[in-house]
Formats: sequence, C-alpha cells, structure tokens
Amino acid sequence: MGFTLPRPRPFAAALSLALFAASLACAQDPQTIAVQAAGRAWLGLVDAGDALASWSDAGKKFQAAIAADVWAEALKKEQARLGRVERRTVGPTRFQSSVQGFPDGEYAQVLFNTEFANKPDGRETLTLEHEEDGKWRVIGYFPR
Repeated sequence: MGFTLPRPRPFAAALSLALFAASLACAQDPQTIAVQAAGRAWLGLVDAGDALASWSDAGKKFQAAIAADVWAEALKKEQARLGRVERRTVGPTRFQSSVQGFPDGEYAQVLFNTEFANKPDGRETLTLEHEEDGKWRVIGYFPR
C-alpha cells in the first residue's frame, strides 16, 4: 500500500508562498545588506589582527572612545583569549534611532554567531552608525 501526500489547500499554499516572499524581501533589504557588509569588512580587519586599520576604519565615536594604542592592546588580549575565528554566521540585524549615551541618529546592531578556536559558542555584537558621509561604521564591538 502506497502513501499519498494530501493536496495542499489553496489558502495554505498562498499563505506559504506569501510568507516565503516576505522572508526573501527582508533578506534582500539593501540597508541590511549594507550594514552587514560594513560589519563583515571591519571584522575582516579585526580577524587579521590589524588593530590600526580596524581603528582607522571605525566610526568617529569608536575613535573618540578609545585611543588606537589602547585598542591594539585590548584586541590582542581578546584574540588571545578567544582564539582565531573558525566560522562566523550573521544573526539578526536591528535598526534603531537611539543608543544609550549617544544623540539620536541612524544606528544598527548586528549579531554574529562566531565559533572561535577557544570558544565554539561565541557571539559578537557590532553597533554601527550611519555617518554623515553615507557609510556605516562600527562604533561598538562586543565579543563574548
């Protein structure tokens, strides 16, 4: 005796198709793509251990909060603790108009699920700001 799958109901099929299309639309949002690309590019500098380049490429708020030499030392210590990046996948991206301690503006937070050599279940959170020149730049980096 064979097994036959039930035929989908028209409403359920239409709903499934609409939800799939909506998820594709969200995944293709140009602003989300731009923020995630900026975050990945900056993390590439961090992964390479290029503290000066990552500091230079960061946003003005990041640069004002930490001197380049202090950033270099902190990055070196954090990379020794976590180990090299084995794998990184992007998680949720959230846009907001305010971040505590800063004036209102255009901000985004991107969560990455990151497998480090010494911490396979790690996470990295980036806070980015859309600066006056139209580019998204990292203003906060929180590995854990």
